[in-house]
Amino acid sequence: MTVRYTLKLAHINDTHSHFDPTRVQFKLQHQGKTYDINSHSGGYARISYQVEQARAEAAKNGQSFLFLHGGDSFQGTLYFSEFKGAANADLLNRLKPDAMVLGNHEIDAGNEPVKNFLDNIGFPLLAGNMDLSQEIANKPGRLAGHHNLLDYNSDTQTAKVLIKSIGDKPLAIIGITLEQMKEIARPDDDTHFVNAVTTTANTIQALHQQGVRHIVVLSHLGWEMDKQLAQQVSGISVIVGGHSHTLQGEFNHLGMSALPYGEAVNGTPILHAGKYAETIGLCNLEFTADGKLISLDGHNYFMLDQHLLIETNEPIDAATYQALTQAIHAHKGILGDEHDETIAQVIEHKYHPAIKALEHQVLAFIPKNLVHTRLPSKALPHGSEIAPWVCKSIYHETKRLHDKVDFALHNAGGVRQSLNKGPLTMADVLGRLLPFDLPLVKYRIKGKHLYQAIESAINSATNNSITGTGAGSFPYTYGLKYYYDGRQSVGKRVIKLKVLSHQSGTEVWQHVELEKHYFGVSSAYTASGKEGYQALQQADWQTAIATLTLPQAFIRFMEREQGLMGDIEPQVSYTSHLY
Repeated sequence: MTVRYTLKLAHINDTHSHFDPTRVQFKLQHQGKTYDINSHSGGYARISYQVEQARAEAAKNGQSFLFLHGGDSFQGTLYFSEFKGAANADLLNRLKPDAMVLGNHEIDAGNEPVKNFLDNIGFPLLAGNMDLSQEIANKPGRLAGHHNLLDYNSDTQTAKVLIKSIGDKPLAIIGITLEQMKEIARPDDDTHFVNAVTTTANTIQALHQQGVRHIVVLSHLGWEMDKQLAQQVSGISVIVGGHSHTLQGEFNHLGMSALPYGEAVNGTPILHAGKYAETIGLCNLEFTADGKLISLDGHNYFMLDQHLLIETNEPIDAATYQALTQAIHAHKGILGDEHDETIAQVIEHKYHPAIKALEHQVLAFIPKNLVHTRLPSKALPHGSEIAPWVCKSIYHETKRLHDKVDFALHNAGGVRQSLNKGPLTMADVLGRLLPFDLPLVKYRIKGKHLYQAIESAINSATNNSITGTGAGSFPYTYGLKYYYDGRQSVGKRVIKLKVLSHQSGTEVWQHVELEKHYFGVSSAYTASGKEGYQALQQADWQTAIATLTLPQAFIRFMEREQGLMGDIEPQVSYTSHLY
């Protein structure tokens, strides 16, 4: 009799401290009309309920069970701003994951917050290509040797591996994270990240020598890198990923772009579950005795409120509301609002009181929905609709303190989400839109280095002839207008760059001169040269603005303007292979 090696898997990733349900929007066609369907999905209490249901079903059916987190639990909301990771550890313990991989945002502020997290979690944190062999002994925040950390073994050049079981076979879980961590986060200087593909290949070879054939790679590399990993390394049973906020599943009929769930590369299925704890991936996998996939049945699931808010320009009758509600809830990727009451109460009484006041502090009114997308697309050829407003706020608020400012430059990843029409609260800004409390930095730089910085950042965002660090590096500006043609050779892709000049009270766009100096302002993260912005380090000088951070600039601007009225002239002109 053939033994069936079956695994029930639950997975989440890039939850970014979204403990409460998150607002989501769908588009649905009904009788020739399009309706915007608003609801709230996910959150830790609803996720916990679904995980426990899956765990119980697996036990009933004699299946092995895993619940995995694909990294980036930190940052994202006021819960993190207020509790600095303590709430993340507490609530993740209550969700009881089998493992989590280290994400880049876990190490935004160096090693010490990771150490505090490790001290308080009851599950392993996997970082199989994080090399701590040169870490200074007895320093604060030392990670090497921590009992909850599975890092890199520099002697064998392999990842330390978590072993579970699938039937009567061992099941290995390898945690692999971004090797570009020093470019996009702030690990300590003595902490290094080695090649993800090589580490995975070496580890799988070692596991095969031990007779282990069922191998899960828990990855925080992003969708594109996961595909490369699957293509270049054989022997991976399944990749469970994160970092790129990739949604998989059949959601096109609900107005959401998504990739097929469990899409396979080189015979290896890759699983991602979107972002912000909005969705959970649930699936059943069946493997051969040597770890090869036989079947995969599953999907990502939104966990929605029972009642929906439907927006339309015309009155809606009860029959139409009922039909739309039924259509949403009948979709294969939709679950209900059942939740774990214990976790809901912990969030409500232990953590929510500290941020409730900020949720009621209204700053201004947003007159229309403003979509944030990191990269331009056919639908949004100039990219994000909210990032230019962030840049405008940086520019104007800096100019109120320092008259000599020519432009603001900010990376797409520093803006975290879209803004919906309606009141904007302090909590929306600090907890959702701009959760990174980064100082602003003013600098003087030659025009030729601006050309280099903008092209390099776009190349990095799009992997155009170079290995990039993700779409978050894409540049948005105010006071600078650029024209990028990705079909040109490297170094010549910014074919035009203009700066806003004020002459006799009139705003005039002038060409940026290569040897002329200009005054710019960016976040400390961007100004430090990360994610393709290395040329900003060629500035004549940089100085932090002691009294102004990134979110403070936006808050002050909003309070002064009482909203985002009018439109900003597009300052991004982009031609490339993306669309």
